[in-house]
Amino acid sequence: MSLQSKLDALSNPISREIMTLLKEGKLSAGDIARALEMTPAATSYHLKKLKEADLLYESRHKNFIYYELNLSILDELVVWITSLKGDQSE
Repeated sequence: MSLQSKLDALSNPISREIMTLLKEGKLSAGDIARALEMTPAATSYHLKKLKEADLLYESRHKNFIYYELNLSILDELVVWITSLKGDQSE
């Protein structure tokens, strides 16, 4: 996925709230919707955007789908953003 799709997903405050929830571990879409008091449709929309940006993993267990952060992509973004600072020793 492109850097643009990642930055677009991160620019959305609701998507950031979802990612903050997922810091604690895997959650189902229903758990996320309840925690943020969102409709299932709105939750699904934001989860789709985060998945398209490769910021979330999805795993299935029985009848449930669980979501968790893709930490390797987040690490790559942090490295890229940090590189924009350049050499600060000058």
